[in-house]
Amino acid sequence: MMAKLLKGAAVAAVFSTLAACASFGGGRDAPLRPPVVTDPAPIVSGTMRPYQIRGRWYRPAEQPGYDEVGQASWYGSQHHGRPTSTGERFDMNALTAAHKTLPLPSLVEVTNRANGRRVILRVNDRGPFVDSRIIDLSRAAAEELGLLSQGVGEVRVRYVGRAPRTGGGTPMQRADVAPAARPTAPRQAAAPAALETSAYWVQAGAFSDRRAAKRIADRLGDRASVQDIRSDGRPLFRVIVGPWPDANAAEQARQAVIARGFGDALLISGG
Repeated sequence: MMAKLLKGAAVAAVFSTLAACASFGGGRDAPLRPPVVTDPAPIVSGTMRPYQIRGRWYRPAEQPGYDEVGQASWYGSQHHGRPTSTGERFDMNALTAAHKTLPLPSLVEVTNRANGRRVILRVNDRGPFVDSRIIDLSRAAAEELGLLSQGVGEVRVRYVGRAPRTGGGTPMQRADVAPAARPTAPRQAAAPAALETSAYWVQAGAFSDRRAAKRIADRLGDRASVQDIRSDGRPLFRVIVGPWPDANAAEQARQAVIARGFGDALLISGG
């Protein structure tokens, strides 16, 4: 994802893709017990040089006291298999993340502030290069934190330390939160009856006011339209964008819709 932006960074080695795993402490704000790293991977020196993106300078450094709250986003299939800034291949199903300035590779503890869920992630890439966001999560990390359907969410990021050279540590466990706060499976809207089968759509939102829905559709461009549906016998107007021939293309479109401010955008299969 970010490796193309960092054209001047020298990649020292290619590491096998791995997920950094976690064991959990008790309270909502108590730090996790990080995995014991006895053979840390060397920091990729080329990734520690100052670099400039869109006119802004970033200065990577060791930050043992790093502890910050901000917005997290996630990236998935459109980057799956591409090289990260460390030279590892991005695996959207691994527990990894991207950060602008922390050492690569390293470990961070990420907490979803809305539900208390926490994970330890391996940071192996640079980004996200959006001022309001402090970390980019893999798809698997977003799912573990309960952020998959929202697209973005407020998190706390704490630096844990150096990442292991190989291996993954202990299996992933759930955070110690109330049952009501545990995330469910990623939401997927029921396929509208009028949508063609074997195609994929993005639902940007559903509104009780048709005029409001039409304004949203106009903002989202030529591929957006308004569909009349009913919920509990009441009129409801759904804004859908598409179609796309495959799930990967639709997921890219969903991320673009989320970036436009519609954090609850859903992927719809017409089949």
